[in-house]
Amino acid sequence: MSDVNPETVVPDTELVSPIRNFSVRLSPTPRGARLARILATERLHAWGLPLHPADHLVAELAANAATHGRVRGRDFDLTMYVIGVTLRIEVTDTRPERLPHPEPPSPEAESGRGLLLVEALADRWGVTEGRPPRKTVWAEVKLAP
Repeated sequence: MSDVNPETVVPDTELVSPIRNFSVRLSPTPRGARLARILATERLHAWGLPLHPADHLVAELAANAATHGRVRGRDFDLTMYVIGVTLRIEVTDTRPERLPHPEPPSPEAESGRGLLLVEALADRWGVTEGRPPRKTVWAEVKLAP
């Protein structure tokens, strides 16, 4: 037996900044999209980061995954992480053939403005092909120093 108490042993190197990475798999339903926003908001709060505009970006990307990226029996993934001063939000669904493209809706339309919001709120956004049958729609937001 060792005389060393593992709780008092300090590693030679400690991380100065915390790793900020969050990922969750959710059902492609309106309920899953709402849960994505709730969980993202909680995680951003725990990280001490501003909620806006990330909460709106998560809501729009998750709603699109639940609406346009839905395949019965296949979930979507929400991932958020911080690199330097950038928060990256990724939503991966299983409909790679349905690529998002923002188009101005008609004035009478009750929906169809989500990607226009993403375009307005994000510093950068785009789509990345994943392992078949996946695509990831991502948005990045610069964090205040």
